[in-house]
Amino acid sequence: MVSLPLTDDVLPADEPVLDLSDVSRRLGVSIGRTRTLIADHHLLAISRGGEPMVPEVFFDDEGIAKHLTGLVDVLLDGGFSRYEAMAWLFTTQDDLGEYPARALHGHSAREMIRRAQALAF
Repeated sequence: MVSLPLTDDVLPADEPVLDLSDVSRRLGVSIGRTRTLIADHHLLAISRGGEPMVPEVFFDDEGIAKHLTGLVDVLLDGGFSRYEAMAWLFTTQDDLGEYPARALHGHSAREMIRRAQALAF
């Protein structure tokens, strides 16, 4: 079984999350495949109550949000830890009035990737 790289729960308290069974159903894949997606950083997950949870905002009607995997790659390749990447994804950008994970679903997606690239060391 794949060991899951989970981060501490840095999400806003009211941020909806999905357990691995819900993620698997949403994506139409096995729980094992879901665990692999997390291990390979195609998804990030937190530990909430000792259980792995994935923020619901990481998904859209098609599956994993279009720009999420690329944005996570940019953050991790730029030197962010999984924890730092998750924290950044859920930190409100004052000029946009929303946090990057939400901005991925709108016209600001590419701007979020650009900002992540600028943060790389």
